[in-house]
Amino acid sequence: MQGTTSISGFLIVGGMLAVTPGPNMIYIMSRSIAQGPTAGLISLAGVMLGYLFYMFGAAFGITAVFMSQPYAAVLGAIGAAYLFHLAWQAIKPGGRSPLEIRELPRERPYRLFAMGATTSLLNPKLAMTFLSILPQFIDRQEGSILGQSLTLGSILIVAFATINGCVAICSGSMASTLSRHPTLLKLQRWSMGAILTALGIHMLIDALKHVDVT
Repeated sequence: MQGTTSISGFLIVGGMLAVTPGPNMIYIMSRSIAQGPTAGLISLAGVMLGYLFYMFGAAFGITAVFMSQPYAAVLGAIGAAYLFHLAWQAIKPGGRSPLEIRELPRERPYRLFAMGATTSLLNPKLAMTFLSILPQFIDRQEGSILGQSLTLGSILIVAFATINGCVAICSGSMASTLSRHPTLLKLQRWSMGAILTALGIHMLIDALKHVDVT
């Protein structure tokens, strides 16, 4: 791996990715609010399977096959469209914030785990995250590329797990507080919509870079 400055940069980028709302965080949040922190943490355990799958996929070069042209452009466009969809769901008239208290059917632990894993594995953002972020911080002169990939990937997973674990534990109290302050709830919705839109635009631009115009 590269020097301390590069590692610091990697931690900053990983932290920003970790706190950005996405399908996994929204799923964990909704389950925690509807069914309690334990349900949120069980859902997070399932989500972790997707993290591990894409980390090892990127490390061993499997993901690279799916991210080569034209797959990179296709996955990027799909991912961007999904982020735009989430943004619209957040800001549309009558839309709901994931922090709004709502009734959801109670699910058994194995179901929560399976749904978390499915949400994570079907999230194209994860594949793009691990494939696009890890290589930028790997130094071919510093030993095993596989070892560096696994180390950096593990750091990224720890960041994701830590933030989402906090979300699972705190979502219930946050939702209760926001329910008493509608203005804050509306601000949260619009902030989330703006972040998701910005990410979608960035992802779409990246996807267009993979389009072969020849």
